[in-house]
Formats: sequence, structure tokens, C-alpha cells
Amino acid sequence: MKTEMITLKHGDASIKMPASSLAKLAIASVFAQVLPPAASVQPIASTEEPAVGEYWTGQGGINAGYVAARGDIPAHYLIFGDKDLGEFKWGRYQEESAATSKWDGKANTNALIAAGGHPAAEAARAHTADGHSDFDLPAAAQLHQAWAHDLIANGAYWSSSQRSADTAFDMFFGGGFQSSTGKDYELRVRPVRRFFI
Repeated sequence: MKTEMITLKHGDASIKMPASSLAKLAIASVFAQVLPPAASVQPIASTEEPAVGEYWTGQGGINAGYVAARGDIPAHYLIFGDKDLGEFKWGRYQEESAATSKWDGKANTNALIAAGGHPAAEAARAHTADGHSDFDLPAAAQLHQAWAHDLIANGAYWSSSQRSADTAFDMFFGGGFQSSTGKDYELRVRPVRRFFI
């Protein structure tokens, strides 16, 4: 049986196709016009990152920039919460902690949460935004990245990086320097998460 062909012409252009293919296209066109967009094809979400310092829709905070792979941590973007959570003690003054990484806030926060009694880390971990609940207290290097990109203007913020049994690293954004403060003092907390690419 011979396939019925149809020729469509518009000006000087023409296209010849099987009648069954044209019928399928016509039906698909009608559905696309009649059904709401969610019922047909979902729009593709943009994978382009916003400029550093801008809110990253759907990621829970501000784009704090790219971080290259290090050790067993793949390359990622840092996402800082867009507001402070308040002032908290680091906790467990005069006790050594396993939270000693200068760059891995996730590992530090996990260690602090497991040990208990670390209000700053607990506040950061409890933060949720845009459906994400994987926030941490930033490590010293992560706070420095926020300073380098002018994401926070003023104030003293805790890092999750211990310096000694008595102190932990912090960042003074107004003066642009890192120091260490007694774990029994209250400093500001800004949560951070990693967005893997």
C-alpha cells in the first residue's frame, strides 16, 4: 500500500510529508495551544549562576563564588544565607574539638553537632531556605571568601574552625581581618551551604 503524501506550500517554499505525520503534528499543535504549559513540556531551568553577591534563586542564598575541588570535595559554589541568624556562643570553652579544618565547614559542623553544646553550629545547621536544610557554620577560609567578595560589610562572625581549646577563628568584616575569640563569647552567625556543579 502506497503512503499518502501531502505537499504544503507557502510562497516559494514547499514541504512534502506523509499524511499521517502531518496529522500527528496538527494534533500536537492543538494540544500545545489548548493545554496549560505545565501539562505539556516543563520549561528548562536556567543553570547559569548569578553574579557573585546576587541571590541565587532556588539555592537558599547569595552566590559567594566558585570553589575548586580539594581533597575528596568536588568543585562547588558557596551559597551564603542572605541574613544573619543572630549572635551565639561557639561553645564548649576550654575543650578541644575535632572541628579543625580551615576550609571544610561541613566536616567542622558535623563534628560540632556530634559533640553537642555548640550553639553557633547548631543555629547554622537548623537554618533552611528555598527547601535546603544542608547549611553549616562556615570554615575560616569560607568566611574569608565572603570578605574577599564584599558579601558582608561589618560585624564579627564565627567560623567553625577551632584554633585552640579556648578559642575559634572568626572574621571581622569591617576591618577585613581574621582573628580568634574565646569560645564563650557571642558572635554573629551566617550560614553557608555548598552547591555542587
